[in-house]
Parts: sequence; C-alpha cells; structure tokens
Amino acid sequence: MAKILVATDKPFAKSAVDGIKKVLDEAGFELALLEGYTSPADLINAVADVDAMIVRSDIVSKDVVEAGKNLKIVVRAGAGYDNLDLAACTAKNVVAMNTPGQNSNAVAELAIGMMVYIARGCFNGKSGSELKGKTLGIHAYGYVGKAISTIAKGFGMKVIAFDPFLNKEDFKDVEVVDSVEKLYSSCQYVSINIPATEKTKKSINFELLSKMPKGATLVNTARKEVIDEVGLLKVFAERPDFKYVSDVAPDCAAEIAEKFKDRFFFTPKKMGAQTSEANNNAGVAAAKQIVKFLKTGDTTFKVN
Repeated sequence: MAKILVATDKPFAKSAVDGIKKVLDEAGFELALLEGYTSPADLINAVADVDAMIVRSDIVSKDVVEAGKNLKIVVRAGAGYDNLDLAACTAKNVVAMNTPGQNSNAVAELAIGMMVYIARGCFNGKSGSELKGKTLGIHAYGYVGKAISTIAKGFGMKVIAFDPFLNKEDFKDVEVVDSVEKLYSSCQYVSINIPATEKTKKSINFELLSKMPKGATLVNTARKEVIDEVGLLKVFAERPDFKYVSDVAPDCAAEIAEKFKDRFFFTPKKMGAQTSEANNNAGVAAAKQIVKFLKTGDTTFKVN
C-alpha cells in the first residue's frame, strides 16, 4: 500500500484533510499527517518511508528529498512552487508538481479587495476614488490573471494584458500589448502575477514603475522577490501619487511605513490562498494528481 504524507506547518482545514483522505482511501492508499510541525527535522523524519508527499508553503529542501528513500512525487498544493528544490527532485528522480488554478479565484478576490482598499484611502474617512473607468494591466495572464480580469470587468474597469508565453488567441475579451513597458505605461493599476525565477527576480524596477501614469497603484499577489526594492523606494520618494499593495510585505516594509503613510498595504502574511474554498480545492487536487501518477504514470502539472 502506497503511503502519502501530508506535511503542513500551516495545516489544511479539516474539510480539506477529509477530502484528501477520501481520495486516498478510494485509491487504497494510506494517509500520514504531519501538521503544525516546528522543525525541519520533523519533516525529514516523516518523509523517510513515504511514496508521495503533499505540502503547502513548506520547504522541500535537498535534505528532505534525499531523506525520502521511497519518495516518488511531491505536490505543492498551490500555484507557486519556489519552496520545492527542483534540482534535488530531478536528481533523485522525484516528480514535482503544483496545482495551478485551484487558488486562482481566492488570489484574484484578494487583489481586487486590496485595490478597493487603497483606492478608498484605506478607509480613513476621507474621499477616495473608484475602480470604475480605470485601466488595469495584468502582468501574466494565467489562471489568476484571467480571474482578476473577470472581476475587474464587473467593476467597470478596462483590462489590458501582457504575457509573452501566450498567443494572441489566448487573450479573450481583453486588449493585449506586446511589451511590458507598454503595459506599465498604459495602466493606472498593474497586477503582478509572474512567478519568481532567476529571470523575473527584481525585474519590476524603477525604470518600469516610473512609466506608470499619475495616480498609479502596483498590486502584487506574486512574490516579493520580483520587486527591485531599491527601485520601489525611489519611486515612492519621487512619486507622491504612487501606491503599492502586496500580499507579502517587502523587506523594506518598515521604511515604507515610516515615510509613505497611507500609500501602501501589506498583508501580515501571505493570504492569497487563505480561503476555505481554495484550501479544499488545492488539497484535493494534489491528492488526485498523486493517485493518477502512482496508478497511471500521469505527469500532468509536472514542473521539473
């Protein structure tokens, strides 16, 4: 019987665990739970005898991968997978997957919610502005980008998108631009949905942000690493009209809070996928992907 470890220092909701267990029970697999652990050693010990593993934001390091003597697959329940050591997985012939699209609506609603909050002056009692009639740029038009676009249109926003990895026919009902510079220079709001890779880290820099129109707001539900924080601080200092909202606080958050009051909002921890619906969707999807892989060799959503 295959043994599947669900290892979460921030545990899934009970309903999600129940859903995962149901999928695994039906497949004839054993479920092992490691919840709320406090040391990497706990994960290393728990992975020793399992065939597969589901994680959330947990760090699957080289040490973890090498400790999994029987490990064949690890699935990150969520879209981003920078917490997985892909090189180590590949070296050990371990398949690494994510669950794209399962958290997209939750992330999209958070992005729009942060936009409303900052547009209304963080609800400080003073007059703010509306999203209706404004132009929103979607930087990367994947699952989250498409969900944000759908909601934004309901607010009466114009939507423009840029994604060099898609064909023009992939951009349904939105205007597409052919350069990231054109996107930023055309939009009062820009939503960043790109992954953190060697090419994208610090790619959102002063040169790009300075092109944004007056009254610009940058919305980040991706990773803090994609922002060049030196450039971000420079834009804040030179542009009193510039605002920034993010689902993860930058390293320079204290300096921003000290100098640029009422022009930012940062969630206290990464909140994009923190809904009961997304919790269930991602966990159950991860379990189903493991079952398909172990029973049929299906490698859909493999990322290494």
